[in-house]
Amino acid sequence: MSEPAGYKKLRPSGGYRTLRSFRTSTLIYDATVSFCERFIDKHSRLVDQMVQAARSGRQNIAEGSRASATSSQTELRLVNVARASLDELLLDYEDYIRQHGKRQWAKDAPEAIAVRGVGKGLTDRSDHSDQPDQTDRDAYAAWLQNPDPAIVANTLICLIHQTNYLLDQLIRALEQNFIHEGGYSEQLAAARLQERKSDHRSDRADTGAFPNCPLCGKLMVLRTAKQGKNAGAQFLGCSGYPECKGTKHI
Repeated sequence: MSEPAGYKKLRPSGGYRTLRSFRTSTLIYDATVSFCERFIDKHSRLVDQMVQAARSGRQNIAEGSRASATSSQTELRLVNVARASLDELLLDYEDYIRQHGKRQWAKDAPEAIAVRGVGKGLTDRSDHSDQPDQTDRDAYAAWLQNPDPAIVANTLICLIHQTNYLLDQLIRALEQNFIHEGGYSEQLAAARLQERKSDHRSDRADTGAFPNCPLCGKLMVLRTAKQGKNAGAQFLGCSGYPECKGTKHI
Protein backbone atom coordinates (compact mmCIF):
# COMPACT_ATOMS: atom_id res chain seq x y z
CA MET A 1 0.00 0.00 0.00
CA SER A 2 1.48 3.33 -1.03
CA GLU A 3 1.86 6.17 1.46
CA PRO A 4 -0.43 9.20 1.01
CA ALA A 5 1.04 12.42 -0.29
CA GLY A 6 2.61 14.53 2.44
CA TYR A 7 3.06 11.55 4.77
CA LYS A 8 6.38 11.23 6.61
CA LYS A 9 7.70 8.53 8.87
CA LEU A 10 8.26 9.18 12.57
CA ARG A 11 10.93 11.75 13.30
CA PRO A 12 13.75 10.78 15.66
CA SER A 13 12.92 11.71 19.27
CA GLY A 14 15.01 12.14 22.39
CA GLY A 15 18.46 13.66 22.44
CA TYR A 16 17.56 15.87 25.38
CA ARG A 17 20.35 14.41 27.52
CA THR A 18 22.97 16.25 25.48
CA LEU A 19 21.20 19.62 25.64
CA ARG A 20 22.74 22.39 27.70
CA SER A 21 19.26 23.46 28.85
CA PHE A 22 18.52 19.97 30.21
CA ARG A 23 21.89 19.69 31.94
CA THR A 24 21.48 23.09 33.59
CA SER A 25 17.89 22.33 34.61
CA THR A 26 19.19 19.14 36.27
CA LEU A 27 21.74 21.23 38.15
CA ILE A 28 18.96 23.63 39.19
CA TYR A 29 16.78 20.73 40.37
CA ASP A 30 19.55 19.16 42.47
CA ALA A 31 20.62 22.53 43.90
CA THR A 32 17.02 23.41 44.78
CA VAL A 33 16.62 20.17 46.75
CA SER A 34 19.84 21.02 48.60
CA PHE A 35 18.78 24.65 49.16
CA CYS A 36 15.48 23.60 50.70
CA GLU A 37 17.16 21.03 52.96
CA ARG A 38 19.71 23.57 54.17
CA PHE A 39 17.78 26.83 54.44
CA ILE A 40 14.01 26.24 54.57
CA ASP A 41 11.90 24.63 57.30
CA LYS A 42 11.17 21.09 56.10
CA HIS A 43 7.55 21.46 57.26
CA SER A 44 6.97 24.50 55.05
CA ARG A 45 4.79 24.04 51.98
CA LEU A 46 7.35 26.11 50.11
CA VAL A 47 9.71 23.13 50.07
CA ASP A 48 7.30 21.00 48.03
CA GLN A 49 6.42 23.91 45.77
CA MET A 50 10.02 24.79 44.94
CA VAL A 51 11.16 21.19 44.47
CA GLN A 52 8.18 20.38 42.25
CA ALA A 53 8.72 23.50 40.13
CA ALA A 54 12.41 22.60 39.69
CA ARG A 55 11.51 19.00 38.84
CA SER A 56 8.84 20.11 36.36
CA GLY A 57 11.35 22.31 34.56
CA ARG A 58 13.68 19.37 34.04
CA GLN A 59 11.12 16.63 33.37
CA ASN A 60 9.12 18.55 30.80
CA ILE A 61 12.20 19.22 28.69
CA ALA A 62 12.71 15.45 28.58
CA GLU A 63 9.02 14.66 27.95
CA GLY A 64 8.84 17.23 25.19
CA SER A 65 11.85 15.71 23.48
CA ARG A 66 10.33 12.23 23.69
CA ALA A 67 7.07 13.53 22.20
CA SER A 68 8.84 15.20 19.28
CA ALA A 69 8.51 12.16 17.03
CA THR A 70 4.74 12.07 17.17
CA SER A 71 3.60 15.63 17.71
CA SER A 72 5.38 18.97 17.37
CA GLN A 73 2.45 20.61 19.11
CA THR A 74 2.86 18.39 22.19
CA GLU A 75 6.60 18.99 22.23
CA LEU A 76 6.05 22.75 22.06
CA ARG A 77 3.45 22.64 24.85
CA LEU A 78 5.71 20.66 27.19
CA VAL A 79 8.72 22.91 26.63
CA ASN A 80 6.49 25.90 27.43
CA VAL A 81 5.43 24.12 30.65
CA ALA A 82 9.11 23.69 31.53
CA ARG A 83 9.69 27.40 30.90
CA ALA A 84 6.72 28.38 33.07
CA SER A 85 7.83 26.07 35.90
CA LEU A 86 11.27 27.66 35.98
CA ASP A 87 9.67 31.11 36.01
CA GLU A 88 7.71 30.04 39.09
CA LEU A 89 10.90 28.83 40.76
CA LEU A 90 12.63 32.09 39.83
CA LEU A 91 9.98 34.06 41.73
CA ASP A 92 10.42 31.81 44.79
CA TYR A 93 14.13 32.58 44.95
CA GLU A 94 13.51 36.29 44.42
CA ASP A 95 10.90 36.20 47.20
CA TYR A 96 13.32 34.43 49.55
CA ILE A 97 16.00 37.08 49.00
CA ARG A 98 13.56 39.97 49.43
CA GLN A 99 11.80 38.53 52.48
CA HIS A 100 15.09 37.83 54.25
CA GLY A 101 16.43 41.32 53.63
CA LYS A 102 19.22 40.15 51.34
CA ARG A 103 20.62 41.81 48.22
CA GLN A 104 19.64 40.46 44.84
CA TRP A 105 22.43 40.72 42.32
CA ALA A 106 21.84 43.17 39.52
CA LYS A 107 22.34 41.91 36.00
CA ASP A 108 25.65 43.78 35.72
CA ALA A 109 26.86 42.92 39.23
CA PRO A 110 30.34 41.31 39.31
CA GLU A 111 28.93 38.16 40.94
CA ALA A 112 26.25 37.72 38.27
CA ILE A 113 28.76 38.29 35.49
CA ALA A 114 31.07 35.68 37.01
CA VAL A 115 28.28 33.07 37.17
CA ARG A 116 27.19 33.80 33.60
CA GLY A 117 30.78 33.49 32.48
CA VAL A 118 30.91 29.91 33.73
CA GLY A 119 27.84 29.04 31.69
CA LYS A 120 29.34 30.45 28.51
CA GLY A 121 32.24 28.07 28.85
CA LEU A 122 30.03 24.97 29.13
CA THR A 123 28.63 23.63 25.86
CA ASP A 124 26.41 20.76 24.72
CA ARG A 125 28.13 17.40 24.78
CA SER A 126 27.86 14.20 22.79
CA ASP A 127 27.51 11.56 25.54
CA HIS A 128 24.13 10.41 26.85
CA SER A 129 24.38 10.89 30.61
CA ASP A 130 21.26 12.43 32.12
CA GLN A 131 23.28 14.13 34.88
CA PRO A 132 25.41 17.27 34.77
CA ASP A 133 29.00 16.04 34.65
CA GLN A 134 31.55 16.70 37.37
CA THR A 135 32.87 19.67 35.40
CA ASP A 136 29.44 21.31 35.69
CA ARG A 137 29.22 20.63 39.41
CA ASP A 138 32.75 21.77 40.13
CA ALA A 139 32.29 24.92 38.07
CA TYR A 140 29.45 26.15 40.30
CA ALA A 141 30.48 24.50 43.58
CA ALA A 142 31.86 27.66 45.18
CA TRP A 143 28.47 29.34 44.78
CA LEU A 144 26.01 26.47 45.22
CA GLN A 145 27.75 25.04 48.30
CA ASN A 146 28.25 28.43 49.92
CA PRO A 147 26.96 28.70 53.52
CA ASP A 148 25.27 32.02 52.71
CA PRO A 149 21.74 31.28 51.37
CA ALA A 150 21.67 34.62 49.53
CA ILE A 151 24.68 33.62 47.42
CA VAL A 152 23.12 30.23 46.60
CA ALA A 153 19.76 31.81 45.75
CA ASN A 154 21.35 34.49 43.56
CA THR A 155 23.40 31.86 41.74
CA LEU A 156 20.29 29.81 41.04
CA ILE A 157 18.53 32.92 39.76
CA CYS A 158 21.37 33.36 37.26
CA LEU A 159 21.16 29.70 36.22
CA ILE A 160 17.40 29.91 35.76
CA HIS A 161 17.77 33.01 33.58
CA GLN A 162 20.36 31.20 31.45
CA THR A 163 18.15 28.12 31.09
CA ASN A 164 15.11 30.21 30.21
CA TYR A 165 17.14 31.97 27.52
CA LEU A 166 18.02 28.60 26.00
CA LEU A 167 14.39 27.44 26.24
CA ASP A 168 13.19 30.62 24.54
CA GLN A 169 15.46 29.82 21.61
CA LEU A 170 14.17 26.25 21.53
CA ILE A 171 10.55 27.42 21.64
CA ARG A 172 11.07 29.75 18.69
CA ALA A 173 12.63 26.91 16.68
CA LEU A 174 9.77 24.56 17.60
CA GLU A 175 7.19 27.15 16.61
CA GLN A 176 8.74 27.44 13.15
CA ASN A 177 8.95 23.66 12.84
CA PHE A 178 5.29 23.30 13.80
CA ILE A 179 4.25 25.90 11.22
CA HIS A 180 6.32 24.49 8.36
CA GLU A 181 6.33 20.77 9.08
CA GLY A 182 4.68 19.49 12.26
CA GLY A 183 5.20 16.09 13.84
CA TYR A 184 3.82 12.70 12.86
CA SER A 185 0.30 13.42 14.17
CA GLU A 186 0.07 16.73 12.34
CA GLN A 187 1.44 15.19 9.13
CA LEU A 188 -1.00 12.29 9.38
CA ALA A 189 -3.93 14.65 9.87
CA ALA A 190 -2.83 16.71 6.86
CA ALA A 191 -2.46 13.56 4.75
CA ARG A 192 -5.93 12.40 5.79
CA LEU A 193 -7.42 15.75 4.86
CA GLN A 194 -5.71 15.60 1.47
CA GLU A 195 -7.04 12.08 0.93
CA ARG A 196 -10.59 13.18 1.74
CA LYS A 197 -10.28 16.06 -0.71
CA SER A 198 -9.13 13.58 -3.37
CA ASP A 199 -12.12 11.34 -2.65
CA HIS A 200 -14.43 14.33 -2.94
CA ARG A 201 -12.94 15.30 -6.30
CA SER A 202 -13.34 11.71 -7.46
CA ASP A 203 -17.01 11.75 -6.49
CA ARG A 204 -17.51 15.00 -8.35
CA ALA A 205 -15.80 13.57 -11.46
CA ASP A 206 -18.10 10.56 -11.42
CA THR A 207 -21.28 12.61 -11.42
CA GLY A 208 -21.38 13.15 -15.20
CA ALA A 209 -24.99 13.74 -16.15
CA PHE A 210 -26.39 12.09 -13.02
CA PRO A 211 -29.71 13.52 -11.78
CA ASN A 212 -30.34 15.46 -8.62
CA CYS A 213 -31.42 13.69 -5.44
CA PRO A 214 -35.22 13.26 -5.32
CA LEU A 215 -35.19 13.99 -1.59
CA CYS A 216 -32.96 17.07 -1.18
CA GLY A 217 -32.05 18.18 -4.71
CA LYS A 218 -28.27 17.75 -4.35
CA LEU A 219 -26.26 16.03 -7.07
CA MET A 220 -26.17 12.26 -6.98
CA VAL A 221 -22.94 10.26 -7.30
CA LEU A 222 -22.09 6.73 -8.35
CA ARG A 223 -21.68 4.39 -5.40
CA THR A 224 -21.13 0.66 -4.86
CA ALA A 225 -23.09 -1.38 -2.32
CA LYS A 226 -20.74 -2.89 0.25
CA GLN A 227 -23.09 -5.35 1.96
CA GLY A 228 -26.45 -7.04 1.73
CA LYS A 229 -27.93 -8.96 -1.19
CA ASN A 230 -26.86 -6.19 -3.62
CA ALA A 231 -23.23 -6.12 -2.47
CA GLY A 232 -21.01 -5.11 -5.38
CA ALA A 233 -23.85 -3.57 -7.37
CA GLN A 234 -23.66 0.10 -8.31
CA PHE A 235 -26.33 2.66 -7.58
CA LEU A 236 -26.80 6.41 -7.37
CA GLY A 237 -26.55 7.93 -3.92
CA CYS A 238 -27.00 11.47 -2.67
CA SER A 239 -23.77 13.47 -2.41
CA GLY A 240 -25.14 14.80 0.89
CA TYR A 241 -24.92 11.37 2.57
CA PRO A 242 -25.11 10.66 5.52
CA GLU A 243 -27.36 13.67 6.15
CA CYS A 244 -29.49 12.61 3.20
CA LYS A 245 -29.97 8.94 2.28
CA GLY A 246 -31.64 9.42 -1.10
CA THR A 247 -30.84 6.67 -3.67
CA LYS A 248 -31.78 5.65 -7.22
CA HIS A 249 -31.32 2.42 -9.13
CA ILE A 250 -29.19 2.59 -12.24
